[in-house]
Amino acid sequence: MSRRRKTKVQKVRPTINPFAAAADIGSREIYVAVPVELTDTPVRRFLTFTEDLKQLVAWLVSLKITTVALESTSVYWIPLAELLEEAKIEVCVVNPSHVQGIAGRKSDVMDCQWLQYLHSVGLLRGAFRPPAQVRSIRVLWRQRANLVRQTGTHVLHMHKALDQMNLQVHHVLADITGVTGTAIIEAILAGKRDPKELASCRDKRVKASEQTLAAALTGDYRSEHLFCLKQAHAAYNFIVGQIREIDELLATEMAKLDPTPTSFEPTTPMPERSKVSTKHPPDYPAHSILAALCGVDLLSIPSIHVLTAHTLWAELGSDLSAFPTSKHFCSWLSLCPDNRTSAGKCLSTKTRPSANRVAHALRLAAQSCHHAKHEFGDYYRRMRAKLGAAAGLVATAHKIARVVYAVLTTRRPYDSSLHEYAIAQTKQRRLSKLHSVAKNLGFQLVPLQAQN
Repeated sequence: MSRRRKTKVQKVRPTINPFAAAADIGSREIYVAVPVELTDTPVRRFLTFTEDLKQLVAWLVSLKITTVALESTSVYWIPLAELLEEAKIEVCVVNPSHVQGIAGRKSDVMDCQWLQYLHSVGLLRGAFRPPAQVRSIRVLWRQRANLVRQTGTHVLHMHKALDQMNLQVHHVLADITGVTGTAIIEAILAGKRDPKELASCRDKRVKASEQTLAAALTGDYRSEHLFCLKQAHAAYNFIVGQIREIDELLATEMAKLDPTPTSFEPTTPMPERSKVSTKHPPDYPAHSILAALCGVDLLSIPSIHVLTAHTLWAELGSDLSAFPTSKHFCSWLSLCPDNRTSAGKCLSTKTRPSANRVAHALRLAAQSCHHAKHEFGDYYRRMRAKLGAAAGLVATAHKIARVVYAVLTTRRPYDSSLHEYAIAQTKQRRLSKLHSVAKNLGFQLVPLQAQN
């Protein structure tokens, strides 16, 4: 007889909110629905101009509405959500795909009424939104990430122009935006063509010799390709300048935030971490600022560097009380199996598709563990051999997410001794099992030192 698996039973309590409203968001107009008991016109249409949005909020305040459900349609919902928060009205941002499964005719009026009904009976789950002060930093940090991605496009344009002139410098140098590559490109744009003179810009840290570099710089300098190189180089420098402007603004805005008090003071100093070479690091002391805002040093976690920690704080903040447990946190990240069962059969255990920026940052952190010599590196290589490359990456990101949740909620830095203790326990269990198997087979295990 097969053993039945225990299933979790959720306690569903009826939630009736007579002061719940909903809005169907569009780019040009917004339909708002309120309970029919509050007014003779429960559905109204408003334009998306600022004055119309203020009239919408004033109408909801006059009806004593306490909460409003909004569909997360592009970025059109953000202006209304900010005005509602200023009016002390709770905002519940929901995924449109979760509430559009109604049969029948579809219209904006029916959509907002259906959304209002679901919200009034407590059947909607709002998306996680950090505090307003964190969201302002999040906007700047996302803009910075977009600019960093744009620099890669302009670097590819410089590569293309060099290839068309048969200058193989980017095959000799690892990065043409480094000290040597920048000096060579600026010298070419200044009119220098002698390969030996250009090779003299070589930095002493470059492994290639000047002769190899001179051979790579011998090419066909045509005017049209030089013009493309000039524009790509100017565009790259322009984007880098914009990144510096954002760094200055981020340093100013983050200095205004109140630090989070720590609940645990480490008795031993934090071990020094090796610096991870990254392109376009922040120009301000992000490490110390993030440690003060989080109340704990996230860089104490292996595989977490300053850019990853900055992304985590900009997307989450330092308060994770919205997630009761680490399981809820990992489920929000879509890093745990999405177990779907029906009639006692498991239909699928794949993770849900998601564009969560925190999950993306944790996946990159897990990918950096491929050759790392720490516990997460050992775990990633073991999971990769056991589950495959993709599943091993997700499993490692899941493990890092649980550690991040524990560090942020307890305000205690990561302690590697706990991992060493767990490894010792696992080794002891495996040894006890081997002794038991050998005893059942009539053998006795003897350590190698005892044989000698």
